[in-house]
Amino acid sequence: MVSVMGCDDCHSPKKMTDHGPEVDLEKRFSGYPAGRPFPKVDSNLIKNGMAVFTGDLQAAAGPWGVSFAANISSDETGIGNWKFENFKKALREGKTKGLDGARPILPPMPWQDFKNLTDDDIAAVFAFLKSTKPISNVVPAPKQLNEL
Repeated sequence: MVSVMGCDDCHSPKKMTDHGPEVDLEKRFSGYPAGRPFPKVDSNLIKNGMAVFTGDLQAAAGPWGVSFAANISSDETGIGNWKFENFKKALREGKTKGLDGARPILPPMPWQDFKNLTDDDIAAVFAFLKSTKPISNVVPAPKQLNEL
């Protein structure tokens, strides 16, 4: 399910190969690398309706600002300390860290597509992610457009 849902597409760093970008399995699900600067973007493009992604799909800038793919590895800087209810709330209600009162999960995370998963499906994804290699990585906080 994790592969079909495309979790690696955004949440896993990539290595460039002769065949194009491939998931870096040593850093799988660790999210946007801490300390990596976001590339310079012409904010006029965004103000005119465009959205842009980094080449590895780990960050995006659009009318909402700049969002970074979260660490969903089993590390405490990822979802290691999460309970199933937090994970379910994040996917069903689009709440950051699955917490009531938290800010909405920003685009391009397609939580609206995942909200119709069954509890069993969500539990299977959660169990798999909790079984992954823990990778310590504190992903940057979202930015406003005026910070570009």
